[in-house]
Amino acid sequence: MATRRLIILGSTGSIGTQALEVVTHLNALHERGGFSHRFEVVGLAAGKGAALLGQQAQRFGVRDLAIAEPNGVSLGDGRVRVGSDAAEKLVREVECDLVLAAIVGSAGLPATLAAVELGRDVALANKETLVAAGSLVVPTSHRTGAKLLPVDSEHAAVWQCLQGVSTEAPALRSAPRGVRRVILTASGGPFRTASRDEIAGATREQALKHPTWTMGAKVTIDSASLMNKALEIIEAHWLFALPGEKIEAAVHPQSAAHAVVEFDDASMVAQLATPDMRGPIQSAFTCPNRVASLVTPLAMGSGDGVRAARSQSLQFEAPDGSRFPLLHTAYRVIREGGTSGAIVNAANEEAVLAFLREDSMKFGRIAELVLEAIESVAVTRLTCLGDALEADRRAREWVRSRLARRIG
Repeated sequence: MATRRLIILGSTGSIGTQALEVVTHLNALHERGGFSHRFEVVGLAAGKGAALLGQQAQRFGVRDLAIAEPNGVSLGDGRVRVGSDAAEKLVREVECDLVLAAIVGSAGLPATLAAVELGRDVALANKETLVAAGSLVVPTSHRTGAKLLPVDSEHAAVWQCLQGVSTEAPALRSAPRGVRRVILTASGGPFRTASRDEIAGATREQALKHPTWTMGAKVTIDSASLMNKALEIIEAHWLFALPGEKIEAAVHPQSAAHAVVEFDDASMVAQLATPDMRGPIQSAFTCPNRVASLVTPLAMGSGDGVRAARSQSLQFEAPDGSRFPLLHTAYRVIREGGTSGAIVNAANEEAVLAFLREDSMKFGRIAELVLEAIESVAVTRLTCLGDALEADRRAREWVRSRLARRIG
Protein backbone atom coordinates (compact mmCIF):
# COMPACT_ATOMS: atom_id res chain seq x y z
CA MET A 1 0.00 0.00 0.00
CA ALA A 2 1.42 3.40 -1.01
CA THR A 3 1.42 5.74 2.00
CA ARG A 4 2.36 9.41 2.06
CA ARG A 5 3.48 10.68 5.45
CA LEU A 6 2.21 14.21 6.10
CA ILE A 7 3.13 16.94 8.56
CA ILE A 8 0.66 19.82 8.89
CA LEU A 9 2.07 23.12 10.13
CA GLY A 10 -0.78 25.33 11.31
CA SER A 11 -3.23 22.47 11.85
CA THR A 12 -5.66 24.45 14.02
CA GLY A 13 -6.09 27.28 11.52
CA SER A 14 -8.47 27.56 8.59
CA ILE A 15 -6.19 25.83 6.07
CA GLY A 16 -5.05 23.19 8.55
CA THR A 17 -8.55 22.13 9.57
CA GLN A 18 -9.65 21.95 5.94
CA ALA A 19 -6.54 19.94 5.08
CA LEU A 20 -7.57 17.32 7.64
CA GLU A 21 -10.98 17.16 5.98
CA VAL A 22 -9.20 16.52 2.67
CA VAL A 23 -7.06 13.80 4.25
CA THR A 24 -10.16 12.06 5.59
CA HIS A 25 -11.81 12.30 2.17
CA LEU A 26 -8.78 11.00 0.25
CA ASN A 27 -8.27 8.10 2.63
CA ALA A 28 -11.93 7.11 2.24
CA LEU A 29 -11.47 7.38 -1.52
CA HIS A 30 -8.38 5.17 -1.27
CA GLU A 31 -10.33 2.52 0.64
CA ARG A 32 -12.85 2.42 -2.23
CA GLY A 33 -10.09 2.16 -4.83
CA GLY A 34 -10.57 5.71 -6.09
CA PHE A 35 -7.08 6.98 -5.24
CA SER A 36 -3.71 5.26 -5.22
CA HIS A 37 -2.30 6.65 -1.97
CA ARG A 38 -3.22 6.71 1.67
CA PHE A 39 -2.17 9.64 3.85
CA GLU A 40 -0.74 9.15 7.32
CA VAL A 41 -0.57 12.30 9.42
CA VAL A 42 2.70 11.97 11.33
CA GLY A 43 3.01 15.48 12.77
CA LEU A 44 0.82 18.43 13.72
CA ALA A 45 1.96 21.94 14.68
CA ALA A 46 0.06 24.98 15.91
CA GLY A 47 0.77 28.38 17.39
CA LYS A 48 -2.14 28.37 19.81
CA GLY A 49 -5.30 26.29 20.19
CA ALA A 50 -3.80 23.48 22.24
CA ALA A 51 -7.20 21.95 23.00
CA LEU A 52 -8.07 21.60 19.31
CA LEU A 53 -4.56 20.33 18.56
CA GLY A 54 -5.06 17.61 21.14
CA GLN A 55 -8.39 16.62 19.60
CA GLN A 56 -6.82 16.44 16.14
CA ALA A 57 -3.95 14.32 17.43
CA GLN A 58 -6.34 11.89 19.07
CA ARG A 59 -8.59 11.64 16.01
CA PHE A 60 -5.74 10.99 13.55
CA GLY A 61 -3.49 9.02 15.88
CA VAL A 62 -0.64 11.56 15.81
CA ARG A 63 2.03 11.33 18.51
CA ASP A 64 4.46 14.01 17.30
CA LEU A 65 3.14 17.50 18.03
CA ALA A 66 4.44 21.05 18.24
CA ILE A 67 2.88 24.12 19.81
CA ALA A 68 4.24 27.58 20.44
CA GLU A 69 1.87 28.46 23.31
CA PRO A 70 0.37 25.45 25.14
CA ASN A 71 -1.30 27.62 27.83
CA GLY A 72 -1.27 24.78 30.34
CA VAL A 73 -3.34 22.38 28.21
CA SER A 74 -2.24 18.75 28.38
CA LEU A 75 -1.56 17.13 25.01
CA GLY A 76 -1.49 13.55 26.26
CA ASP A 77 1.46 11.19 26.25
CA GLY A 78 2.76 12.01 22.76
CA ARG A 79 6.06 13.66 21.89
CA VAL A 80 5.27 17.36 22.25
CA ARG A 81 7.65 20.13 21.28
CA VAL A 82 6.95 23.51 22.88
CA GLY A 83 8.11 27.05 22.09
CA SER A 84 8.66 29.41 19.19
CA ASP A 85 10.94 26.90 17.41
CA ALA A 86 8.70 23.89 18.05
CA ALA A 87 7.42 23.62 14.46
CA GLU A 88 10.95 23.68 13.05
CA LYS A 89 12.01 20.96 15.50
CA LEU A 90 9.03 18.84 14.43
CA VAL A 91 10.01 19.11 10.76
CA ARG A 92 13.65 18.28 11.43
CA GLU A 93 12.95 15.36 13.79
CA VAL A 94 10.00 13.54 12.16
CA GLU A 95 10.37 11.73 8.85
CA CYS A 96 7.73 12.61 6.26
CA ASP A 97 7.08 12.87 2.53
CA LEU A 98 5.05 16.08 2.43
CA VAL A 99 4.76 19.17 4.63
CA LEU A 100 1.74 21.45 4.49
CA ALA A 101 3.05 24.92 5.41
CA ALA A 102 0.02 26.79 6.72
CA ILE A 103 1.34 28.74 9.69
CA VAL A 104 0.22 32.32 9.17
CA GLY A 105 2.85 34.99 8.62
CA SER A 106 6.61 34.99 8.98
CA ALA A 107 6.36 32.65 11.98
CA GLY A 108 6.15 29.80 9.49
CA LEU A 109 9.39 30.67 7.69
CA PRO A 110 11.97 28.68 9.74
CA ALA A 111 9.97 25.43 9.65
CA THR A 112 9.16 25.77 5.95
CA LEU A 113 12.79 26.47 5.05
CA ALA A 114 13.83 23.48 7.15
CA ALA A 115 11.48 21.23 5.15
CA VAL A 116 12.93 22.50 1.87
CA GLU A 117 16.50 22.03 3.14
CA LEU A 118 15.63 18.40 3.92
CA GLY A 119 14.33 17.89 0.37
CA ARG A 120 10.73 17.38 1.43
CA ASP A 121 7.92 18.49 -0.84
CA VAL A 122 6.03 21.45 0.59
CA ALA A 123 2.37 22.22 -0.03
CA LEU A 124 2.79 25.96 0.36
CA ALA A 125 -0.08 27.92 1.90
CA ASN A 126 2.26 30.32 3.69
CA LYS A 127 2.95 32.98 1.05
CA GLU A 128 5.01 35.00 3.52
CA THR A 129 7.80 32.43 3.26
CA LEU A 130 8.56 33.43 -0.32
CA VAL A 131 7.80 37.11 0.26
CA ALA A 132 10.33 37.35 3.07
CA ALA A 133 12.93 34.86 1.85
CA GLY A 134 12.23 33.71 -1.70
CA SER A 135 15.86 34.20 -2.68
CA LEU A 136 16.82 31.65 -0.01
CA VAL A 137 13.96 29.16 -0.32
CA VAL A 138 13.80 28.79 -4.10
CA PRO A 139 17.51 28.08 -4.74
CA THR A 140 17.43 25.64 -1.83
CA SER A 141 14.47 23.82 -3.39
CA HIS A 142 16.41 23.53 -6.66
CA ARG A 143 19.42 22.12 -4.81
CA THR A 144 17.51 19.56 -2.73
CA GLY A 145 14.77 18.68 -5.23
CA ALA A 146 11.95 19.77 -2.93
CA LYS A 147 8.80 20.77 -4.81
CA LEU A 148 6.86 23.88 -3.76
CA LEU A 149 3.27 22.87 -4.48
CA PRO A 150 1.04 25.96 -4.40
CA VAL A 151 -2.00 25.92 -2.14
CA ASP A 152 -3.06 29.55 -2.54
CA SER A 153 -6.01 29.36 -4.93
CA GLU A 154 -4.47 31.81 -7.38
CA HIS A 155 -1.11 30.06 -7.63
CA ALA A 156 -2.73 26.65 -7.79
CA ALA A 157 -4.77 28.06 -10.70
CA VAL A 158 -1.69 29.44 -12.49
CA TRP A 159 0.06 26.09 -12.13
CA GLN A 160 -2.91 24.32 -13.71
CA CYS A 161 -3.04 26.86 -16.57
CA LEU A 162 0.67 26.34 -17.25
CA GLN A 163 0.57 22.56 -17.42
CA GLY A 164 0.06 22.72 -21.17
CA VAL A 165 3.48 24.37 -21.61
CA SER A 166 5.45 23.14 -18.59
CA THR A 167 5.52 19.78 -16.82
CA GLU A 168 7.96 21.00 -14.18
CA ALA A 169 6.56 21.45 -10.67
CA PRO A 170 7.20 24.78 -8.92
CA ALA A 171 9.42 26.42 -8.07
CA LEU A 172 10.31 26.75 -11.75
CA ARG A 173 13.94 27.28 -12.69
CA SER A 174 13.07 29.55 -15.62
CA ALA A 175 10.00 31.33 -16.92
CA PRO A 176 7.70 29.05 -18.93
CA ARG A 177 7.96 29.64 -22.67
CA GLY A 178 5.32 31.61 -24.48
CA VAL A 179 3.81 33.33 -21.43
CA ARG A 180 3.02 36.98 -22.03
CA ARG A 181 1.51 37.65 -18.60
CA VAL A 182 -0.15 36.05 -15.59
CA ILE A 183 -3.23 37.64 -14.05
CA LEU A 184 -4.11 36.88 -10.43
CA THR A 185 -7.70 37.65 -9.54
CA ALA A 186 -8.95 39.38 -6.42
CA SER A 187 -12.52 39.56 -5.18
CA GLY A 188 -12.02 43.20 -4.27
CA GLY A 189 -12.97 42.45 -0.68
CA PRO A 190 -15.57 44.40 1.28
CA PHE A 191 -14.33 47.78 0.01
CA ARG A 192 -14.36 47.14 -3.74
CA THR A 193 -16.79 50.00 -4.41
CA ALA A 194 -15.98 52.15 -1.36
CA SER A 195 -14.46 55.61 -1.66
CA ARG A 196 -10.96 56.42 -0.44
CA ASP A 197 -12.38 58.17 2.64
CA GLU A 198 -14.71 55.29 3.42
CA ILE A 199 -11.81 52.84 3.23
CA ALA A 200 -9.58 55.03 5.38
CA GLY A 201 -12.19 55.28 8.13
CA ALA A 202 -13.44 51.69 8.04
CA THR A 203 -13.76 49.67 11.23
CA ARG A 204 -12.54 46.19 12.08
CA GLU A 205 -16.04 44.74 11.73
CA GLN A 206 -16.43 46.23 8.24
CA ALA A 207 -13.03 44.98 7.08
CA LEU A 208 -13.72 41.43 8.28
CA LYS A 209 -16.89 41.06 6.16
CA HIS A 210 -15.40 39.33 3.12
CA PRO A 211 -18.01 38.87 0.37
CA THR A 212 -16.97 35.45 -1.01
CA TRP A 213 -14.24 33.67 1.00
CA THR A 214 -14.20 32.34 4.57
CA MET A 215 -10.68 32.85 5.93
CA GLY A 216 -8.76 33.68 9.06
CA ALA A 217 -8.81 37.26 10.34
CA LYS A 218 -5.33 38.26 9.14
CA VAL A 219 -5.84 37.02 5.57
CA THR A 220 -9.31 38.62 5.48
CA ILE A 221 -7.86 42.01 6.44
CA ASP A 222 -5.10 41.63 3.84
CA SER A 223 -7.76 40.87 1.25
CA ALA A 224 -9.63 44.03 2.17
CA SER A 225 -6.50 46.17 1.62
CA LEU A 226 -5.35 44.15 -1.45
CA MET A 227 -2.11 43.55 0.45
CA ASN A 228 -2.91 39.88 0.03
CA LYS A 229 -2.67 40.36 -3.73
CA ALA A 230 0.65 42.17 -3.38
CA LEU A 231 2.02 39.24 -1.40
CA GLU A 232 0.68 36.85 -4.04
CA ILE A 233 2.36 38.76 -6.87
CA ILE A 234 5.69 38.36 -5.08
CA GLU A 235 4.96 34.68 -4.46
CA ALA A 236 4.10 34.18 -8.16
CA HIS A 237 7.41 35.81 -9.11
CA TRP A 238 9.29 33.15 -7.13
CA LEU A 239 7.10 30.13 -7.96
CA PHE A 240 6.96 30.69 -11.71
CA ALA A 241 10.25 32.55 -12.35
CA LEU A 242 8.38 35.50 -13.86
CA PRO A 243 9.49 39.14 -13.78
CA GLY A 244 7.20 41.62 -12.06
CA GLU A 245 6.08 43.19 -15.33
CA LYS A 246 4.53 39.88 -16.39
CA ILE A 247 2.36 39.54 -13.27
CA GLU A 248 -0.83 41.56 -12.85
CA ALA A 249 -3.90 41.63 -10.63
CA ALA A 250 -7.52 41.98 -11.70
CA VAL A 251 -10.56 42.50 -9.50
CA HIS A 252 -13.06 39.71 -10.13
CA PRO A 253 -15.94 39.95 -7.63
CA GLN A 254 -17.49 36.57 -8.51
CA SER A 255 -14.33 34.70 -7.34
CA ALA A 256 -14.99 32.08 -10.02
CA ALA A 257 -11.82 32.51 -12.11
CA HIS A 258 -8.77 32.32 -9.86
CA ALA A 259 -6.10 33.11 -12.43
CA VAL A 260 -5.68 33.77 -16.15
CA VAL A 261 -2.55 33.12 -18.21
CA GLU A 262 -2.12 34.98 -21.49
CA PHE A 263 0.28 33.50 -24.04
CA ASP A 264 2.32 35.08 -26.81
CA ASP A 265 -0.15 33.87 -29.44
CA ALA A 266 -2.84 36.07 -27.76
CA SER A 267 -4.74 33.06 -26.42
CA MET A 268 -5.75 33.01 -22.75
CA VAL A 269 -6.32 30.10 -20.39
CA ALA A 270 -8.29 30.57 -17.16
CA GLN A 271 -8.92 28.26 -14.24
CA LEU A 272 -12.43 28.41 -12.74
CA ALA A 273 -13.54 26.72 -9.53
CA THR A 274 -15.78 27.19 -6.54
CA PRO A 275 -14.15 29.48 -3.95
CA ASP A 276 -13.33 26.68 -1.51
CA MET A 277 -9.78 26.13 -0.26
CA ARG A 278 -10.26 22.37 -0.03
CA GLY A 279 -9.90 22.28 -3.82
CA PRO A 280 -6.38 23.77 -3.99
CA ILE A 281 -5.33 21.75 -0.93
CA GLN A 282 -6.40 18.54 -2.64
CA SER A 283 -4.67 19.54 -5.88
CA ALA A 284 -1.38 19.91 -4.00
CA PHE A 285 -1.85 16.63 -2.13
CA THR A 286 -2.75 14.54 -5.20
CA CYS A 287 -0.71 16.11 -8.01
CA PRO A 288 -0.37 15.25 -10.81
CA ASN A 289 -3.60 13.28 -10.45
CA ARG A 290 -7.16 14.59 -10.43
CA VAL A 291 -9.62 12.70 -8.25
CA ALA A 292 -13.13 13.20 -6.93
CA SER A 293 -13.36 16.17 -4.57
CA LEU A 294 -15.34 17.27 -1.53
CA VAL A 295 -15.90 20.61 -3.23
CA THR A 296 -19.24 21.35 -4.86
CA PRO A 297 -18.75 22.13 -8.58
CA LEU A 298 -18.91 25.79 -9.57
CA ALA A 299 -22.55 26.77 -10.10
CA MET A 300 -22.77 27.88 -13.71
CA GLY A 301 -26.53 27.53 -14.18
CA SER A 302 -28.55 24.65 -15.54
CA GLY A 303 -28.93 22.97 -18.91
CA ASP A 304 -26.27 22.30 -21.50
CA GLY A 305 -22.80 23.78 -21.44
CA VAL A 306 -23.53 26.77 -23.67
CA ARG A 307 -26.55 27.92 -21.67
CA ALA A 308 -24.66 27.31 -18.41
CA ALA A 309 -21.73 29.46 -19.49
CA ARG A 310 -24.06 32.30 -20.50
CA SER A 311 -25.86 32.22 -17.16
CA GLN A 312 -22.78 33.15 -15.15
CA SER A 313 -21.56 36.73 -15.48
CA LEU A 314 -17.80 37.04 -15.10
CA GLN A 315 -16.70 40.59 -14.34
CA PHE A 316 -13.10 41.83 -14.38
CA GLU A 317 -11.88 45.29 -13.33
CA ALA A 318 -8.52 46.97 -13.05
CA PRO A 319 -7.59 47.54 -9.39
CA ASP A 320 -7.54 51.17 -8.24
CA GLY A 321 -4.07 51.88 -6.90
CA SER A 322 -5.13 55.20 -5.41
CA ARG A 323 -7.65 53.46 -3.13
CA PHE A 324 -5.52 50.36 -2.54
CA PRO A 325 -1.91 51.65 -2.50
CA LEU A 326 -0.44 48.54 -0.89
CA LEU A 327 -0.87 46.58 -4.12
CA HIS A 328 2.10 48.40 -5.69
CA THR A 329 4.48 47.37 -2.90
CA ALA A 330 4.82 44.03 -4.70
CA TYR A 331 6.71 45.49 -7.61
CA ARG A 332 9.02 47.47 -5.37
CA VAL A 333 9.94 44.31 -3.45
CA ILE A 334 10.62 42.41 -6.67
CA ARG A 335 12.84 45.25 -7.94
CA GLU A 336 14.77 45.90 -4.73
CA GLY A 337 15.21 42.32 -3.49
CA GLY A 338 17.32 41.79 -0.38
CA THR A 339 15.34 42.12 2.83
CA SER A 340 12.68 44.39 1.31
CA GLY A 341 10.10 41.58 1.30
CA ALA A 342 10.75 40.73 4.94
CA ILE A 343 10.34 44.40 5.87
CA VAL A 344 7.09 44.90 3.97
CA ASN A 345 5.61 41.66 5.26
CA ALA A 346 6.55 42.28 8.90
CA ALA A 347 5.32 45.88 8.84
CA ASN A 348 2.00 44.73 7.44
CA GLU A 349 1.66 41.89 9.95
CA GLU A 350 2.34 44.22 12.86
CA ALA A 351 -0.07 46.87 11.55
CA VAL A 352 -2.82 44.31 11.00
CA LEU A 353 -2.34 42.89 14.49
CA ALA A 354 -2.74 46.38 15.93
CA PHE A 355 -5.87 46.99 13.84
CA LEU A 356 -7.42 43.74 15.05
CA ARG A 357 -6.51 44.54 18.65
CA GLU A 358 -7.27 48.27 18.98
CA ASP A 359 -10.87 49.42 18.60
CA SER A 360 -9.86 53.02 17.91
CA MET A 361 -7.54 52.27 14.99
CA LYS A 362 -9.01 52.86 11.54
CA PHE A 363 -8.38 50.65 8.53
CA GLY A 364 -6.47 53.26 6.53
CA ARG A 365 -3.76 53.38 9.17
CA ILE A 366 -2.52 49.94 8.05
CA ALA A 367 -1.48 51.23 4.61
CA GLU A 368 0.04 54.37 6.13
CA LEU A 369 2.25 52.35 8.46
CA VAL A 370 3.41 49.90 5.80
CA LEU A 371 4.23 52.60 3.27
CA GLU A 372 6.10 54.63 5.89
CA ALA A 373 8.05 51.53 6.98
CA ILE A 374 9.20 50.88 3.41
CA GLU A 375 10.79 54.32 3.34
CA SER A 376 12.24 54.20 6.86
CA VAL A 377 13.63 50.70 7.47
CA ALA A 378 16.89 50.04 5.64
CA VAL A 379 17.00 47.20 3.12
CA THR A 380 20.07 44.97 3.44
CA ARG A 381 21.43 41.88 1.66
CA LEU A 382 19.64 38.58 2.26
CA THR A 383 22.26 35.85 2.64
CA CYS A 384 20.74 33.63 5.35
CA LEU A 385 17.64 33.11 7.45
CA GLY A 386 19.08 35.35 10.14
CA ASP A 387 19.07 38.32 7.75
CA ALA A 388 15.35 37.86 7.08
CA LEU A 389 14.53 37.47 10.76
CA GLU A 390 16.57 40.55 11.68
CA ALA A 391 14.80 42.64 9.03
CA ASP A 392 11.48 41.30 10.34
CA ARG A 393 12.43 42.38 13.87
CA ARG A 394 13.50 45.88 12.81
CA ALA A 395 10.30 46.45 10.81
CA ARG A 396 8.09 45.34 13.68
CA GLU A 397 9.92 47.56 16.13
CA TRP A 398 9.53 50.51 13.80
CA VAL A 399 5.76 49.99 13.46
CA ARG A 400 5.36 49.54 17.22
CA SER A 401 7.26 52.75 17.87
CA ARG A 402 5.01 54.66 15.47
CA LEU A 403 1.90 53.24 17.09
CA ALA A 404 3.17 54.06 20.58
CA ARG A 405 4.00 57.64 19.53
CA ARG A 406 0.50 58.12 18.14
CA ILE A 407 -1.13 56.73 21.26
CA GLY A 408 1.12 58.80 23.53
